[in-house]
Amino acid sequence: MSLPQVQECAVVGVPDDHWGEAVKAIVVLRAGENLAEADVIAHCKNVLGGVKSPKSVEFWPDVPKTAAGKLDRRAIRKPYWAGFDRAVH
Repeated sequence: MSLPQVQECAVVGVPDDHWGEAVKAIVVLRAGENLAEADVIAHCKNVLGGVKSPKSVEFWPDVPKTAAGKLDRRAIRKPYWAGFDRAVH
């Protein structure tokens, strides 16, 4: 969120063959802005360190919200965990 191009973002765990789960950032950019996946990851590594940083980034036009207006992380994770018995490893 500290990048000026980012309007909002969510971070979720997604399946990973090596680690079981990996950190993925879902980013919504401000209108007219551009940003590369590598730029987001590099910024996060600089601020948070390698362990807490996302391993991948996807840019979405918006993120799902609950009725209370909060990020709906369950809905965000759902497509990544399709075909798995559980939504965590």
